[in-house]
Amino acid sequence: MNINKMVKSFGFASKGFSHLLRSENNFQFHFLAAVLVFICGFWLKVSRIEWAILIIQIGLVFSAEAFNTALEILCDVVSPDWNEKIGKVKDVAAAGVLIVAVVAVAVAILILGNRFITLYF
Repeated sequence: MNINKMVKSFGFASKGFSHLLRSENNFQFHFLAAVLVFICGFWLKVSRIEWAILIIQIGLVFSAEAFNTALEILCDVVSPDWNEKIGKVKDVAAAGVLIVAVVAVAVAILILGNRFITLYF
């Protein structure tokens, strides 16, 4: 195991995360949604299992958005001009993010919505 290589890898990953947070509108939206989920989770006192499920969902959405962004950047390098097939690749990748995000919202509603109803109604 090469510790120096590992440290460099974490540095590259941090650069990528920073790029997503500074430059990608959809990632910024997902990040804000994650912050709101954390605030609601603390406020509604979700259980450890519920936290685990919520954090997994957040990680899946962040990962899907990162892969989608990487694929879009690669597509733009490979084919700077408009290309129908590249357009389909980008659309399918975006659909992958949408699927993960919709499932994450459903999970958040099941966990947080149930807690909210139990506390206030």
